[in-house]
Order: sequence, then C-alpha cells, then structure tokens
Amino acid sequence: MTTYKGIQGFTIQNLSADPSNPIEGQVWYNSTSNVWKVEELTTTGTWATGGNLPSARYGARGAGAAPVDASLSFGGFITTVIANTEEYNGSTWTAGGNLATARYRMGGAGTQTAGLGFAGIAPPVKLNATEEYDGSAWTAGGNMGTARYGLSGAGTQTAGLGFGGNTPAPPFAVTEEYDGSTWTAGGNLNTGRAAMAGCGLQTAALSIGGNIPPGKAATEEYNGTSWTSVNSLNTGRSYLGGFGSQTAAAAAFGSSTPPVTDLAATEEYDGTSWTSNPVSGSTARNGAGSTGSPSAGVFFGGRAPPGEASQSATEEYTRSGAAVTKTITVS
Repeated sequence: MTTYKGIQGFTIQNLSADPSNPIEGQVWYNSTSNVWKVEELTTTGTWATGGNLPSARYGARGAGAAPVDASLSFGGFITTVIANTEEYNGSTWTAGGNLATARYRMGGAGTQTAGLGFAGIAPPVKLNATEEYDGSAWTAGGNMGTARYGLSGAGTQTAGLGFGGNTPAPPFAVTEEYDGSTWTAGGNLNTGRAAMAGCGLQTAALSIGGNIPPGKAATEEYNGTSWTSVNSLNTGRSYLGGFGSQTAAAAAFGSSTPPVTDLAATEEYDGTSWTSNPVSGSTARNGAGSTGSPSAGVFFGGRAPPGEASQSATEEYTRSGAAVTKTITVS
C-alpha cells in the first residue's frame, strides 16, 4: 500500500498549533482543532469580509506594512474631521490614542506600533504637521515643507515618503523624504496629482492613479532619488486604495471619470504590469483607507452610492500567489 511517507519521504506531523512558517505543499494534523491542513498558494486574489470600523467615515489613512491583523486607521471625516485612531487585529477594530490634530486626506506610512501621519486638511486649513504613533499615543514630528492634502505616502516612521496632493495651486508633484525628524526635498513626480494610492519603501515606492486626467491610470516608481513612469493601471481611477511593495502590489476601489463611477475592481502589480483580478470587492466605493503587506491587505471606510454615504465596512484582500493555510476536507 502506498503511503504518504513513501511518496514524500517524510511523515505527516502531528502539531498542537499550525506552524508559523509553513512551506507550499506542507501537510500537518492540528491536534487541537482535530483537522488536517495544507499550505497552498492562491491562484487568484480573494476577498473576505472583515470587522466594521466603529463609525462610518471616509478619507482615513492607514499604516501597517504587515499582515492585516496588525493594521492602523487614523483620521477621517464623518460629519466633521476626526482625530480617531483604531487598531485592527484581523477581526475587530479597537480604539487607540487620538491624533493631536483632527484631519483627513492626509499621508500615512509605517506600522501599527510605529505609524506616521502627515499633512492633510482640517477645513479650510491645509496642514503640514507630522505625528508619530508608538502603539498607544501620537507625538509631534517635524513639519513638512509644504502644507497640502490629498497626498499619499510610503515607507516607515524613520524613512518615510510623502508625494503629490493639493496645495493652493494643484496639481502638486513635489516629493518629500522623512528621516524620523526632518523632511527634505526628493524628486518630483512626473505627473503632479492628488487622490492617489501609494505603497512600498522610501527607496522603492509606488504611486498609483490620481485625480488629474493624464494621471488617472498612471503608475510611477521611486528609487530614492527620482520617479520613473511605468505601465499604467487597466482602469484609471482616483481616491483609490493600495498596498504592497514595488514588485508585489494591489490596488482597488476608487472613482473613474467620466462619468463619475465608484469602483470595486481590483488590480495586481508584479513589478512590470497591472493585471485585473477576476474577483472584485463587495462594495464599490471611493476614499477608503488601506494598508498591508505584499501578500495581503485591508481596505476600510470610504464613500459609496447611493448618495456617496460614508462606510464602516472592512474588506480583506489576499493577492494571487500568496501562501494560505487550508483545511483538508473529504466527502
């Protein structure tokens, strides 16, 4: 009789908990949950419903270049600008320390325990203030060189990047780099725009989409010095969300024009080109916050039809090619 050991050369492990770093094709028995499990790679991106934000909002920013169970949401607009911060554990959002300055449409970067929020707007005032989060409270950092809102960000708390946005004379192409205390000028975007998505590192960032017609589908890569235009999104959009790295990213939701249409469509970037994923998010919306790692991310809040009502819904996205643990079932 053929056995698993005879085929694979080793026996199936009996474990009380799932392994922390399983490899593709690994099979084990979880004696706590009494099920067989296997590690597989996804063939298409998949969506799952997450826990709702405590209150509906749009224009919040996210941080947490890590799994979706270590995400951060801060700022936003309900009936006025808010200073709320919430931390996500993969199922529930809980309150963290509030921003010192309530605002929305700001830039964000970093992680849940080392977050970075900068610029934004508290109508009618455009801001240049930076705040740093330590996992419980926000403290003041160095001011940006130019007050603006609708910008995007990438990087970490000590190596951050802010780019684009609206100033008194949009569109704005200026990029600034943060070293943990001071912002300095970086290379300009090729196409100035606001309401874009951003992700990656200070020395390997992505700028995705935006609100200026030539830039709605534009993608640019930053190398720490200058931006290079690369292959565009399949569907141009603004007020979208995105997460990942310069070589493994995802973008979803947003608004396309003309005419103005809120989207649920998802696209994935492999470092060269964008591919439309066959599965879309469940709720078309714009202005959602987003964050994540190259393998998975989370989108939260935003506005959706009818009437562009603020949303509290959270959706989690796993990119194609990501490792996932599945329970083996028989029938």
